[in-house]
Amino acid sequence: MPPLKGFTDNPFRTQADVTEAALALLRPLTPYFSPDKGRIRLPISTGVHFDETAAQIEGFVRPLWAVASLLQLESSISQYDPTKSALAESIREVTEPWISGLCAATDPEHPEYWGVIDDMDQRMVEAEVVSFALLVAPGKLFQSRDRKTRQNITTWLRGMNGKKMPPNNWRWFRVFSNLALVKVCGIPLSYVQDEMQADLAVLDSFYLEDGWSGDGPWLSTEEEVKELLDFEQTGRRDAIGKGRQVDYYSGSFAIQFSQLLFARFAEDIDPDRVAGYRQQARDFGASFWRYFGSDGAVIPFGRSLTYRFSCGAFFAALAVSHIPDMPQPLSTSGQIKGFLLRHLRWWANHSADIFYRDGTLSIGWLYPNMYMSEDYNSSQSPYWSLKTLIAIALFENNEFWTVEEEPYPSLFNPRLVPAPRQILSNHPFGNHHFCLSPAQFVAWPMKATQAKYSKFEYSSTFAFSVPTGPLIQQIAPDCTLALSRDGAETWAVKWKCSEPQFSQIQLRTSGGLVSIPAVSVRWYPWGDRQAEVTTTLIPPTDRWPDWHVRVHRVLISESLRTLHTVEGGFASPGRRKHNGSKLPDKSSIDESSSIGDTEGIIQSETSVLILSSAGATGISSGLIHGSSSKGPSARAVALKPDANTNIAHQRTLIPILERDVIQGLHTGDEIIFATSIFAVSASANGNRRVGRTLAERWSDQPVISARGEVYYGESILLS
Repeated sequence: MPPLKGFTDNPFRTQADVTEAALALLRPLTPYFSPDKGRIRLPISTGVHFDETAAQIEGFVRPLWAVASLLQLESSISQYDPTKSALAESIREVTEPWISGLCAATDPEHPEYWGVIDDMDQRMVEAEVVSFALLVAPGKLFQSRDRKTRQNITTWLRGMNGKKMPPNNWRWFRVFSNLALVKVCGIPLSYVQDEMQADLAVLDSFYLEDGWSGDGPWLSTEEEVKELLDFEQTGRRDAIGKGRQVDYYSGSFAIQFSQLLFARFAEDIDPDRVAGYRQQARDFGASFWRYFGSDGAVIPFGRSLTYRFSCGAFFAALAVSHIPDMPQPLSTSGQIKGFLLRHLRWWANHSADIFYRDGTLSIGWLYPNMYMSEDYNSSQSPYWSLKTLIAIALFENNEFWTVEEEPYPSLFNPRLVPAPRQILSNHPFGNHHFCLSPAQFVAWPMKATQAKYSKFEYSSTFAFSVPTGPLIQQIAPDCTLALSRDGAETWAVKWKCSEPQFSQIQLRTSGGLVSIPAVSVRWYPWGDRQAEVTTTLIPPTDRWPDWHVRVHRVLISESLRTLHTVEGGFASPGRRKHNGSKLPDKSSIDESSSIGDTEGIIQSETSVLILSSAGATGISSGLIHGSSSKGPSARAVALKPDANTNIAHQRTLIPILERDVIQGLHTGDEIIFATSIFAVSASANGNRRVGRTLAERWSDQPVISARGEVYYGESILLS
């Protein structure tokens, strides 16, 4: 696929650069406007659960994140810098279809009318973007229009009120519709205040801690028990219930982003809530930056990842909302600018396969991929990513654009972020930016839900894989444990689980005992609870910075004829970079081998290492204990999953361990096994070369001491 000029080659250093990117992203859309410019339909035939009109409304509306910001910029140019008349003319030329199209789209008598907003309607989502556009560029989009058009826009937005909405981030869409009605359309606040306050109360109920909110109601432990009781009464486990998910919707995609814009536009309407949202932005920012590496890469995780660089929209919202007293490392405009522009530069450098030949965005992460798409991703959906460009509304003389971009802060040892129940790591002695994620899950139907939320780890370099079918090669079990009780015919992986338990365990070093963080979670591979698994995750340590450890305790509550497990490390490109041939088998690591340059597979009975252009990923079997004498042995394999399972690389290999118990297991039997996971990135942090050679780093594997075992060397001591 060709690059997009103006984006792929963009240095992303200045306001002019980001403006150029916005224009470059908008221009390819213009051939696909409807005759009177009220809709956009890209020439990719893919369906969604909502109606086709709503999908085409997405095409018109989502670019308004950038269109409105460009219109605000054009006004500033006209007022302050007439020497940039050529740029102003380019902006007018590109944005004109959206200005005229809004008239047709909101006119009930026009063939391109969007239609009235109904209960649970996709049009509700798009109403927020229309409202943002009105708030940012009211002159061009509303005040300069004739009376009929103004009335039509007002009527269409008022259609949001009194309608059923899901209890999640959607409530922000109605809040902003009512905000635009008051601030731009002249509707008295008293007419909409009750609805607005009710929606804000729902949104505030999602708050967890440290500035973070869940994307909807959170499943409590008491509700978890009730679900089990309901099953015992009904015999069914397929009811749609609450989940425990905290993803980019909690930050850049929706909730924090919208809170920041609310703080910008609504201080005179709700000053107390605005003050609270500003404090939440400070608390949230203190940890959210850790999801971004020094090269600008973000850790892909959760749903709607086709929104791509919208993961960084929080920083753009910070820029335009002027939140004082932000904590380090977001305390200055230069720091915020660095996070925003590094993220955009990363996408520019990884954009070779995200555009179609006509320059429009595809559905996918680093290449077109329908396996990872959601039921609500139309061909036009990816343009939600343009919300990351709203900082162009700030004129070039604004402090945000005049100050120097500040560098990434120091790398960090593993840090717990309590609200999303994750441990983030970018260890200064290693070179891998990732998180341990023990206990999130979504309970409502979603494609690849376990892959998007319930794997043990997520990495900014070695992105996760999604399933294409039920076989183990199709499940693509990177960063998870799959279990089978029917002879490896069907498989179960972690999904719903308990709340995690965070603790400290001991690391024995030459200097004495050191406490290190750990997290444990209980889960059941099968709904009948025939087996219970407790997984403990131990992040990288100063002693073993390239490794982290998983310990699984499998307790059998009802006899099993057989038990088979497959456990995966991080997926990595499975082909040579220069010619696409298979990675060669290697007997050992040469002392001259280096990360990202050496390619091949090194395999032993109990470990496997995959060396690719992306870096090194490996897995190694540790201790195995069991109350049964029939404990499993481990076999290491480089598994070749289906093509297009991984969201970043089309052809991958996964280092896995296979374990089998074929003699049967009985009630009360227990098996404990530990697995060490190795990963070094070739791109994170500028491909840092840390001390030891690759061979030394791989051969120095963690030592794990089990309960009651006497071992006096350096080791991780399990309690």
